[in-house]
Amino acid sequence: MSVVDHLVIPDTAASSAALEVAAAYHSAALLNHSHRVYIWAAAYGSQQGIRYDTELLFTAAMFHDISLVPEFDSHTVSFEEAGAHVARVFAAGAGWPSERRERLGEVIAGHMGPDVDVADDPEGHLLSRAAALDIVGKNIDDFSPAFRAEVLQRYPRLGLADEFLACFQAQADRKPGSSAARAIQSGLAVRMAANPLDAGSEHTPDEN
Repeated sequence: MSVVDHLVIPDTAASSAALEVAAAYHSAALLNHSHRVYIWAAAYGSQQGIRYDTELLFTAAMFHDISLVPEFDSHTVSFEEAGAHVARVFAAGAGWPSERRERLGEVIAGHMGPDVDVADDPEGHLLSRAAALDIVGKNIDDFSPAFRAEVLQRYPRLGLADEFLACFQAQADRKPGSSAARAIQSGLAVRMAANPLDAGSEHTPDEN
């Protein structure tokens, strides 16, 4: 059994329900992105000896982009804040206590912000780092080319770059003060275009 096989989904009822909800609303590209974010996060956490809550991290990964989809899009707050609200409602339905629901919301709401301190918020740190890796290739050398290729074979990108950039541009147009607008203004399109995960071959810029 490969490393990826051990990282696909925690064996809990809430994790299964989170995947079911994510699959019902995400496009295929966004759903695969959510899976990859969990795998990058969980693999890095295990690799670095970071103690994290697998169910919390998986649920956050499944919901961190849920408010980019039309059904949960918000015209008043940033997509990560809206996603945090959706996740809290889901977690209440799953029977999570209020403190755990708030933790889930904090992890999702914070994933677009500056680097999250691993000591204060291990799940938030892992989610933020993994999302940046998948979207722009940041810290891509955390993993070997072989492992990256295995993850991409299991969960292919399916044109994620174009879809994600279009979602962010739409968010930026409607909410100029949002995190998506700041990302667009700071050159997200250029960073995404340079992502080795979208380059059609598994090598980093320093490799030949």
